[in-house]
Amino acid sequence: MDIPALYHSLILWIGDGTGLPDAILHIHAGLIILMLVRLVSGRSLGTLIPLLVVVLAELGNETLDYLNYGMRWADTLSDIGNTIFWPLVISLGVRLRPMVRRDQTVQ
Repeated sequence: MDIPALYHSLILWIGDGTGLPDAILHIHAGLIILMLVRLVSGRSLGTLIPLLVVVLAELGNETLDYLNYGMRWADTLSDIGNTIFWPLVISLGVRLRPMVRRDQTVQ
């Protein structure tokens, strides 16, 4: 069984089924993974654990792309940027925001 080719077929099926370009699919995939890990793990986005899973998932995706297509730097860098940009912005925003104590009442 050729796993990279099978994975590629799945990705093409998703792209054809949604009609969305590859760049948009990477943006959505990064955000979906970020939110799913947040919900399943119960960890805050500020812990950077959900972001780490997004990064690992994208590295896995690019590894399978490499095994199927060979090295294509422009495509690889674009995919990484599109997948990680918004999860990184959200995670840093949550992590760097001023913390409000839960027992404080806002007036």
